[in-house]
Amino acid sequence: MTTAGLLTIKEASEWASNYIGKNVTPSNIAYLIQYGRIKKMEDNGSTQISVADLQDYYNSYHGSREVNFKKRLGDDLNWALSFDQYKEAETTKHVHRLHPYKGKFIPQLVEYFLDNHTDAFKTEIYFDKGDIVLDPFSGSGTTMVQACELGMHAAGIDISAFNTLIGNCKVAKYDMADLQNEIGRITRRLANFIANSKAIEFEEKLLRELYVFNNQYFPVPDYKYRLRKGEINETEYATEKEKLFLPIYNRLVNEYNIQLRQEKNETFLDKWYSQHIRNEIDFVFNEIKKIGNITNKKIISIILSRTIRSCRATTHADLATLLEPVTTTYYCRKHGKICKPLFSIMKWWKTYSMDTISRLQQFDRLRTDTFQICLTGDSRNIDILEQVGKKNPAFGQLIENKKIKGIFSSPPYVGLIDYHEQHAYAYDLFGFERQDDLEIGPLCKRQTKEAQSNYILGISNVLNNCKRFLVDDYNIFLVANDKYNMYPGIAEKAGMKIVNQFKRPVLNRTEKDKTAYSETIFHLKKK
Repeated sequence: MTTAGLLTIKEASEWASNYIGKNVTPSNIAYLIQYGRIKKMEDNGSTQISVADLQDYYNSYHGSREVNFKKRLGDDLNWALSFDQYKEAETTKHVHRLHPYKGKFIPQLVEYFLDNHTDAFKTEIYFDKGDIVLDPFSGSGTTMVQACELGMHAAGIDISAFNTLIGNCKVAKYDMADLQNEIGRITRRLANFIANSKAIEFEEKLLRELYVFNNQYFPVPDYKYRLRKGEINETEYATEKEKLFLPIYNRLVNEYNIQLRQEKNETFLDKWYSQHIRNEIDFVFNEIKKIGNITNKKIISIILSRTIRSCRATTHADLATLLEPVTTTYYCRKHGKICKPLFSIMKWWKTYSMDTISRLQQFDRLRTDTFQICLTGDSRNIDILEQVGKKNPAFGQLIENKKIKGIFSSPPYVGLIDYHEQHAYAYDLFGFERQDDLEIGPLCKRQTKEAQSNYILGISNVLNNCKRFLVDDYNIFLVANDKYNMYPGIAEKAGMKIVNQFKRPVLNRTEKDKTAYSETIFHLKKK
């Protein structure tokens, strides 16, 4: 019964449904209480909710966003799995942001299904401490990292050698003192290498010219204020000012004999970096080759890869979708002023070196004494037991004795991401062999009927291969946006059944895409 503006959970669900004109279940209300969106009150031992709290929530940004997403994507959207209570710093915590990677899921999603809690939506515990978890599409290694945090063993598999490197670097143990010494040594050597470079003096003078120019034509905050008021046509004004500054830039380029392009244009590294940047990349890479500690050599290679990704000859707005190399100053819509290309990697090398050390230290305080390893290979036919045994005999023996409890993975989406090309710079630099032709659902095949059929066959072949190493009563969780309804066919071909589906909103997509979007976590078991 309602008492002085208080409602039971059931009454609150009915009130909220009437208030927003959409179905709100008691489980939805329980979620709001569990995650502190509304305050839980007690009345003679029963849970009560304030009508005012409910009204404030559904009028707030978070509440209105939930209503909007459900309006677009359906009432079966499980808002408990939105994890909208977490800030970006938490969804990219510690080693999860060691290197950019398109298409990864957030660690909270993995943790939700692996840990030992239950709630209104997750009514069973699927994994326990000491269990072995498998991710046959390991990507950047999120499942392995979270398994390590939760006291579980984990094996990952990925067709991309670079993805395997990222994942293994995240879960590796480091001699931090030696690692910091090596980074310091390389930084000092790089500083000496570029000390007498004309590029440094050129860039300093260019920055001074840009400072004067931008203060005159793009004053802060007046310029952006006038843009919002519609007093300036951004396209026309920006084009005019780009042309106005270009002679200043060209004069400095000629004065300091700056090489804006390399002589060759055969590889990604040739095309997307100025000669000055390329010289520094090659210098640092040669210094990395001198490192004796293999584990430290690999993580410092990841720092270099992350650095050169940020130093490509492109605009600030086009880092994710490269168009054409940019070798001149340009108007930047992101910053509302004239910006410039980069002429040295030093700034980003220092930034990412410090950030990497910090993230490794944070994770080291959370990790457990468990096994994690990622294998480079084709999940459709790899012998997991044999390959893990070669890399880590103790872990291999554990898998043989105990078997793998289940899978948590996000398979590639059909025709959506070119998983090798997104790290083309790293493949060029490190000389890894590309396996584009072995990708399941590659971008180049698009989303045709044939591509969908091949995708169904590919994913089901992975499941059929992996289940040889699983316990009989396994639990498999696959995260996918199944707009072509392929997963029922995948489960059938794998001799499995879909026992549950969790549809979740994806709130913070790659590159800040704000479009309402959802994905489904399919729970599969033995048929």
